[in-house]
Amino acid sequence: MITSPEEAVKCIRSNDNVFIHSAAAVPSRLVQAMTNRSSELKNVRIFSMHTEGNAPYAHKDMAASFLVTPFFIGENIRENIQANRGSYIPVFMSEAPALFRSKNIPLDVALISVSPPDKHGYCSLGTSIDISLAAVQTAKIIVAQINRFVPRTHGDGFIHISKIHFAIEENTALPEVTGHSTTAIELKIGENVSNLIENGATLQMGIGAIPNAVLACLTSHKDLGIHTEMFSDGILPLVESGVINCSKKVKHCHSIVGSFAIGTKKLYDFIDDNPFIKMLDFAYVNNVEVIRKNPKVTAINSAIEIDLSGQVCADSIGKKMVSGVGGQMDFIRGASLSEGGKPIIAIASTTIMGESKIVPYLKNGAGVVTTRANVHWVITEYGAVNLFAKSLHERAKLLISIAHPNHREWLSKSFFDEGI
Repeated sequence: MITSPEEAVKCIRSNDNVFIHSAAAVPSRLVQAMTNRSSELKNVRIFSMHTEGNAPYAHKDMAASFLVTPFFIGENIRENIQANRGSYIPVFMSEAPALFRSKNIPLDVALISVSPPDKHGYCSLGTSIDISLAAVQTAKIIVAQINRFVPRTHGDGFIHISKIHFAIEENTALPEVTGHSTTAIELKIGENVSNLIENGATLQMGIGAIPNAVLACLTSHKDLGIHTEMFSDGILPLVESGVINCSKKVKHCHSIVGSFAIGTKKLYDFIDDNPFIKMLDFAYVNNVEVIRKNPKVTAINSAIEIDLSGQVCADSIGKKMVSGVGGQMDFIRGASLSEGGKPIIAIASTTIMGESKIVPYLKNGAGVVTTRANVHWVITEYGAVNLFAKSLHERAKLLISIAHPNHREWLSKSFFDEGI
């Protein structure tokens, strides 16, 4: 039923569990209409992955109406979580869809963005299938923002118009995320990573300066594939030049596989009705048994800090939550089990304040996203080291060798002289 935003969200009641479509697919008009009803609502739990744009329900004056309980913490809700008004749910992305499907988290309402229906009545979830497909399959009520700017993507993300209970027509351009100029440090990290990537490898990487720097260094490679949680504009030049052709993949040969995409309009136009792109559920894309079947899986992930034993913190600064577990462990493990695979943690050696990201021990309260037993390659601008099958003392020496020179003496003294 096509209606107004105000009417569409009247189905939301106090104490409901509400899902908001992920990343660039946030139905912003519906979100604002729901927030405008805050005086009528109490204790509505909001479930989401990362979302782009404003999150008005997360503001301080909305605390009595909306409880933010995300699976990943983006910038727009970070203050809410850190102020203890909301609470993060730790979960591997491969397992997140099952939280809805198993009814561990029963959903009352799902707010989604979709493309206009085709001649058969099917709308597309567009840029975000991830956990959103599971939300659509299990929520009692589906409320959709039908938007002609939502690309029609191939794969899992279709919903028939008859399954949508309330809909609005709101044509709004999707939020765009653009990269910044690559720094010399990022470029050196990209070069160090690219030296480990073999022709015919299957890549997993996210968005950001280091992934973009890696991609920029792959122009001379051949027959690369993509099987990744998410992707952005950085892949486009390599697809256009034929470097990424997915010809050596075992699973979905000749297809890029992802769960969500976020970038610029050029990316959204590229994935629109493109059979080369398969947008699939997290439960499949992030499944270790699926990942490992592709050859030479090279998983490139980042970290906030890593200690000298190899423990990786990627979700918090000490006790302060800043992001989430995400799919790092899914792909680190999948790559380690892939024939010829290489799980990689790629980080700058220091923070913007000059503090070492390689530390004797993690900050008090820091979360271990990737355990020391799962870490293989660690790369900074000073080199690449492989910790697999190395003792704690060997690991410490290797990690100190790729730390910033200003911090090496301190790290060595902390570990070997003080016995940390």
